[in-house]
Amino acid sequence: MRLALTLAAALTATSALAGGLGEMTDDERAAFRAEVRAYLVENPEVIVEAMTELQVREDSAAAERDIQMLAENKDVIFNSPADWVGGNPDGDITVVEFMDYRCGYCRKAYQDTEELVKSDGNIRFVLKEFPILGDQSMLSAQFAIAVKLLYGDQAYKVAHDALIALRGDANDETLARLASDLGHDPAAVADRMKAPEVMDIIRANHELATLMEISGTPTFVIDQTMVRGYVPLDGMRQIVEGQRQDG
Repeated sequence: MRLALTLAAALTATSALAGGLGEMTDDERAAFRAEVRAYLVENPEVIVEAMTELQVREDSAAAERDIQMLAENKDVIFNSPADWVGGNPDGDITVVEFMDYRCGYCRKAYQDTEELVKSDGNIRFVLKEFPILGDQSMLSAQFAIAVKLLYGDQAYKVAHDALIALRGDANDETLARLASDLGHDPAAVADRMKAPEVMDIIRANHELATLMEISGTPTFVIDQTMVRGYVPLDGMRQIVEGQRQDG
C-alpha cells in the first residue's frame, strides 16, 4: 500500500512538472520526501535490489564495451609481430596477457598461465610488455625486448621467466649480470635496450592499452572476453571453456 502511495505521489509530481503546472509547494515536497523516506526505512531491501540491478546493468554495459573494443583492435591485440607467441600457435583459443615484471599479481599469475597453457594443449599464448610500475618495470621490459630482438623468441622466453623470478632490484648491474648468466653479451643487450625500436614496441602497447581502457596488470584477453586482474587457474579454465562453447 505504501509503495503504491509513493509511486502515485511520484507520478503526480512528475506529471505536474511535465505538464507545466509548476513545481510542488513546500508542503507537497516535504510530504513526498517523507513518504519516500518512510517506505525505504520500512523496506530497506529495495535499496539493495536497486543497487544490485544497477551493478548488473553497469556490468552488462562494460561487457558490451569490451566486445566493441576487442573487435575494433583485434589485429593488433592478437597478431602484433612484436609480441612473443607461445603455447600452440594453431590453438583454438588465444590468451593475451598485458604484464609487468614488477607486478606481484603478474608473478602470481605466471604459474597459473604456464600450467593452463601446458595442460590444455590447445591455447595460443601471447605476451605484451606493459611496464607501468616505474623505472624498474621499464628496464625489465626493455631488457626482455632487447633479448628477443637480438637472440630470438626462445631466448626471450628464458629471459621472461628469469625476470618474473627476479627478487632483487632490476637495475643496470643486475640486468647485466642476468644477461651474462643467460649466455648473452651484456654490452650488446644494454645497447639494444636503448634502441628506438624497443621503445616503439612499449609505446605501442601503452597506446593499445589506452584504447582498450586497460590501466592495470595483469590484464588478459581470452579470445572474445577481457579479464582485468588476477584470476586463479580454475577460473581461467572456466573462462577458456566458456569461450569454446560460445565459439
